[in-house]
Amino acid sequence: MSGEELVLRSTRVITPEGTRAASVVVSDGTIVAVRAHDAAVPTRARVEDFGDDALLPGLVDTHVHVNDPGRTEWEGFWTATRAAAAGGITTLVDMPLNSLPPTTTVANLRAKKEVAAAKAHIDVGFWGGALPDNVKDLRPLHDAGVFGFKCFLSPSGVDEFPELTQDQLAVSMGEIAGFGGLLIVHAEDPHELAAAPAKAGPRYADFLHSRPRVSEDTAIEGLIAVAKRVGARVHILHLSSSDALPMIAAAKREGVRLTVETCPHYLTLTAEEVPDGASEFKCCPPIREAANQDLLWQALADGTIDCVVTDHSPSTADLKTSDFATAWGGISGLQLSLPAVWTAARARGYGLEDVVRWMSTRTAELVGLDRKGAIEAGRDADFTVLAPDETFTVDPARLQHRNRVTAYAGKTLSGVVKSTWLRGQRIVSDGEFSAPSGRLLERKN
Repeated sequence: MSGEELVLRSTRVITPEGTRAASVVVSDGTIVAVRAHDAAVPTRARVEDFGDDALLPGLVDTHVHVNDPGRTEWEGFWTATRAAAAGGITTLVDMPLNSLPPTTTVANLRAKKEVAAAKAHIDVGFWGGALPDNVKDLRPLHDAGVFGFKCFLSPSGVDEFPELTQDQLAVSMGEIAGFGGLLIVHAEDPHELAAAPAKAGPRYADFLHSRPRVSEDTAIEGLIAVAKRVGARVHILHLSSSDALPMIAAAKREGVRLTVETCPHYLTLTAEEVPDGASEFKCCPPIREAANQDLLWQALADGTIDCVVTDHSPSTADLKTSDFATAWGGISGLQLSLPAVWTAARARGYGLEDVVRWMSTRTAELVGLDRKGAIEAGRDADFTVLAPDETFTVDPARLQHRNRVTAYAGKTLSGVVKSTWLRGQRIVSDGEFSAPSGRLLERKN
């Protein structure tokens, strides 16, 4: 704003102290004050009054597969960040796969940054990858600013990103713990998956049986044991099995440095509603039964699960065949994550304060982005303006994702994103986008 202040006013501002009528004062892209709704406006300031629409901190999505460079026919920084902005997300952290090359060396990270720099409509950070043969690259990637390291305990689905054995997990975790880094883990046990019944075909029930809860439970049990022994900081990705919750809660009580995420599709979609052949619902681990979903919501409420992220993992439409065994596994959710979660949360008695905590505050904390995730002085002026009581029906043609395949097609959702703001600048409003102005972010410490 070049020193000239901006005031955003709403009767429903979601602050760390709760929801209240307030005026949020912005200068040079930073929140400088949160004042009473009717506070005097600074001289020369511009006022944006949103009435009863809610003013939220911009969402922070720490689990996004942008696939750029290398598989840009699947997605890309231009389309992914537009979709994120349209959905009220102002910061994302990109996964180290399924781009080519994967983010497993400093040179590969540099290549990804060069592609992202001119295309990012929102702020973008990067995860590194932990592979069987790149232990030597982990510290240099950490020093280059990645927010942590992703590994798989079972096949990732792409050959260039192989999984770690238990011995390799311990080596990588020990290396990362040695410099205070964060390891984030796709936790499914390969032996349990190999033992599960696997059938080709369109039946969702067959696919669900091929990815049983025990595969997650066994992997998480082993992961906790290694983390406890090494003293590492570990994050469990996309938890879908409610059976793992008791051991996760126990590990946290014991002081294991463990955090856990789940995803909108696990909280809003159920196995019972997935039509046979509808592989837009396929993801790994899978969408499970309604009773399982209820327990995930309880774990969010009590803090056993820390946060909610999209795991946006798109592909071209031709890879979403009607055969669940061979179709690409991934849900495209960037643009719809906020209304999907809000629709389900309000039906269960939760408020926007809860949604903000799960999808902005805690995700920002996970990666150490202390200028994101809350509306308070000193934070970046990143905002989402949401009409929480308005509804819309999901039309795939209106999505900004490169491939407009969605498990939410035809669903009526609550919560319309009216505008999204990045460092005090409106970057999308009623479907109109500004030029890309996102920054590339690095870990601070």
